[in-house]
Order: sequence, then structure tokens, then C-alpha cells
Amino acid sequence: MKATGIVRRIDDLGRIVIPKEIRRTMRIREGDPMEIFTSREGEILLKKYSPVGELGEFATSITESIAQTLGELVCVTDRDYVIAAAGTGKKEFEGHLLDEQMQVAIDQRTYQVISGDKNKCIKITQEDEKGYERQAIATILSHGDSIGSVIIISKEKNNNSEEALLQIAKTVATFLGKHMEQ
Repeated sequence: MKATGIVRRIDDLGRIVIPKEIRRTMRIREGDPMEIFTSREGEILLKKYSPVGELGEFATSITESIAQTLGELVCVTDRDYVIAAAGTGKKEFEGHLLDEQMQVAIDQRTYQVISGDKNKCIKITQEDEKGYERQAIATILSHGDSIGSVIIISKEKNNNSEEALLQIAKTVATFLGKHMEQ
């Protein structure tokens, strides 16, 4: 753990304010769920809760199945990170922090295919160079909240239709959202 040098007092309702600088750095937004951990040494640890992150192995299995069937790169994200990726180029995405463009797309509950113009594609991670031919994005919704996305990326022209890619992404996103509601 890294000390910040910031000290806060607990108010009469048992609350502690997380300083704005830390919220900005850690990408903590109003309404974000936080998970609380304690240690035997008396430490309290707050961690951003990712419901999609709980699906780790499950999301990996789904992305691998779709990538193998379509021959495309497939990613499942939460609101901050790529949770699972499969297909050629997965190492460029898996575990990486999402770019602000992608976070905005999730907040806006995006369901779209971007094709033809590589400059119109949405930047997925901060390191992403957007060298795709096509990109299908479907937001994962659970209990009415956008909690992540399913992204299918074509790096070259192939026979998969845009409509089929979007429908597959939507189907997986809906399935994951329903799974989270159980």
C-alpha cells in the first residue's frame, strides 16, 4: 500500500470523504459501488467493485468461444478494464485500463458497429492504436445500470456481416447482464 499523507475524520454518520484527487486518479465516480475489506492488523481497504470482474473465468470462456467461431478479437469489459479478451491481439487489450472514449460509450449505452473509417472507431484502451476495419460494441446492462461492454473487433476485411457482429455482441451483453441479475 502507498501512503498518501491525507488524513480525514469520520463524521457523526460514520462517513469518510475520499479526496477529489484520489477519486479522479482512481476513476471513482459518484454512485460507484465500493467493496470493503479488513485485515487483522486493523486496516480497512476500499476497492472499486466490478460486478463484471466477478465473471472472470466465465467471460474468458465466452470470449474464447466467440473468437474461435468468428475468427475475430472479442473483449468483455467492466467500466474500467478489459476483463477478458480472446483472439489474435488479445494481449494488447486484456487487463488494460479503458480509454475515456470507451467509458463514454458504456455510459451512453452504446449498441453500434463502426466500419470502414479507422478514425471513427472508438479507442478501447489507453494504449490502443485503433487499427481496425470494424468494431461492434454492445453495452452490458444489469438492473438498469451500464456495467460494461462486449466488443468484437475486425482487424481486416472478412465475410462476417456487420449486422451479425452487432447481434452477437448484443446477445452476449444481454446474457451477461441477465447472469449478473441472478
